[in-house]
Amino acid sequence: MLKNKLREGLPYPRGATWDGKGVNFALFSANATKVELCLFDDSGETEIERIALPEYTNQVFHGYVPDLEPGQNYGYRVHGPYDPHNGHRFNPNKLLLDPYARGYFGELKWDHALFGYTIGHPDDDLSFDRRDSARFMPKCVVVDPNFDWKGHPGRNPIAWDRTIAYETHVRGYTMKHPKVPEELRGTYLGLANKDVLKHIRDIGATSIELLPVHTFINDSHLLENGLTNYWGYNTIGFFAPDPRYAHEPEQTLREFKEMVSAIHEAGLEVILDVVYNHTAEGNERGPTLSFKGIDNASYYRLLPDQKRYYINDTGTGNTVNLSHPRVIQMVTDSLRYWVTETHVDGFRFDLGTILAREPNGFDNQSGFLKACSQDPTLSQVKLIAEPWDCGPGGYQVGEFPPGWAEWNDKFRDVVRDFWRGDVTAGKLAPRLLGSPDEFNHQGRKPYACVNFITAHDGFTLNDIVTYNEKHNDANGEDNKDGSSDNRSFNYGVEGPTDDPEIIRVRARQIRNMLATLLFSQGTPMILAGDEFARTQNGNNNAYCQDSDISWVNWDIAEKGQSLIRFVSRLTALRSRFPILRRGRFLTEAYNEELGVKELTWVNAGGGELQGGDWDSARCFGLMLDGRARPTGLMKRGEDATLLLVFNAWHDFVEFKLPSLGDQRWRLMIDTNISEEADEREDLSFEPGFVYGVTGRSFLLFALEGNGAEGGHVGRSQVDNKGVAR
Repeated sequence: MLKNKLREGLPYPRGATWDGKGVNFALFSANATKVELCLFDDSGETEIERIALPEYTNQVFHGYVPDLEPGQNYGYRVHGPYDPHNGHRFNPNKLLLDPYARGYFGELKWDHALFGYTIGHPDDDLSFDRRDSARFMPKCVVVDPNFDWKGHPGRNPIAWDRTIAYETHVRGYTMKHPKVPEELRGTYLGLANKDVLKHIRDIGATSIELLPVHTFINDSHLLENGLTNYWGYNTIGFFAPDPRYAHEPEQTLREFKEMVSAIHEAGLEVILDVVYNHTAEGNERGPTLSFKGIDNASYYRLLPDQKRYYINDTGTGNTVNLSHPRVIQMVTDSLRYWVTETHVDGFRFDLGTILAREPNGFDNQSGFLKACSQDPTLSQVKLIAEPWDCGPGGYQVGEFPPGWAEWNDKFRDVVRDFWRGDVTAGKLAPRLLGSPDEFNHQGRKPYACVNFITAHDGFTLNDIVTYNEKHNDANGEDNKDGSSDNRSFNYGVEGPTDDPEIIRVRARQIRNMLATLLFSQGTPMILAGDEFARTQNGNNNAYCQDSDISWVNWDIAEKGQSLIRFVSRLTALRSRFPILRRGRFLTEAYNEELGVKELTWVNAGGGELQGGDWDSARCFGLMLDGRARPTGLMKRGEDATLLLVFNAWHDFVEFKLPSLGDQRWRLMIDTNISEEADEREDLSFEPGFVYGVTGRSFLLFALEGNGAEGGHVGRSQVDNKGVAR
């Protein structure tokens, strides 16, 4: 019996650590009285031994078991008071998952035995359930962390100013990809496919932002309705990649590392969407799977005067208590693990405001944020916050400390509103400049502003211009789920149409928004599939759809292929013209020392926008002077001078090109130009030329003699509504 070989072990590191001769087990609990390690056979069904961890040091139970090897299945039973009124919910009848588990075996099978109380009892969650939950629980697995990184021992960080994020889902991205072997579709190895990665690289993206891959639980009510938690925002294990995305589940960790290695070899980064704000255990009526049974009062925020109940700033039932030092340690240990052991390049924090909450509310000097800022590992990777949650004072865009980037939903909302004609130049202008009103403080840079128009949550870009209303009937909630504030416009027909004029304006609007995204200051993020007009048929809340609704359809028609080529041109121009991705906030002030005005807002007559124009102009230009100093050094830049023209007006506008001496303007982009038309011989225009701008279109000009010559313009022609004259 292994308990006869038991040693004291060490209180660190947490979790199950194999050293080649045995395994050290360490579990934090401030309020437990006893912890039992339960070992299971290879099937995960039979408990073969139960061992009480012998030592308790600094609130950590620990012990060392010789001769155990990787692959061993285990779990815990934790003893202590069952006293919900005081926040304690210990129940040793419930097998618990190790918060630091690096791997899992088996799946959760929903049953009433998973709950610490007896469902249906008159005392509700104050009752105590004595049924054993082990046969319904997945098991933790001792892992061998060794891996050959094949010549890629570290990360390949990409500079923030060159970063273009690409948000996607491990499973949904490759489920229908024709170049991925069928048995690998929907897996980590499927995403590692060279053809898959080549597409991402070819469109100019640099950083793959993956929806959650931490081990998560499927909600019982979804399974009962034939649905699933597709997005994965229901974490139960913060140290293990989810085995459902593995080709061979017992090789989950190895396959995840192989995926990261392949992505790095392709010259791309890996950013993980992580969910440390809540867990899958829900509120007082939720199951007892891990944290709730290990130390409920430490791991979760409870109502101060009613500790039976949970603070629900997340809208999911519970909120992780990031005010507790051991909980902060668990989260930072998890983050460091993914960086050091799996070599990921950064994180996007779901409901990130939660992580900065203290008992008195959001605090950008919270313990967690301080821990990250001083950590020698975490301070060197990309940290991106979703800067809002459901609690009071939860909207905090621009308020995270230096070193963090943030999703900027103000960019999303204003860009959508501008192109559908609801707002004017005054609202759009700061969003084009990296939202300095939100981010230009404490030495933060424009790239701290992560611009996006679409994300996993909401309409795809195609659906923004195709549907006025959400169509979530497949979710089984009578179309009541998902936001009704979509800022979308169908241009006369709800859904697909054969009307050629509507088809043209929709295609142009997609290109307008993509150009606005990629030519604005800040860090752009593209939703996977938007580069070829992927649709979810109007579903704006596909969180439960592991189906064709969510899966990327790689049967791309010529319309989609044309859009791919267009996106590739945009990203190539963003790379070619550094003035589009400045590391400094550009200003309108004239620099006397350099003799440069970094940016000028231009009206359709070729002059500067005046005060009254801001509230009425729906067609205007932004001129970026390539001589603007690129760094803090008082030295002129040597970039191209660019003119961006935005016309959200529904009709044709005559736009006079500004005069800058005798230099000519070269047209680089016109979203009304058709790739299939004959190539134009002359796309160069003299200063003062009046260019006919099509209704609802975007233009980019570069000043010749300043980096514009020799650039690829493409096979193009302006149609008869946008002819220059």
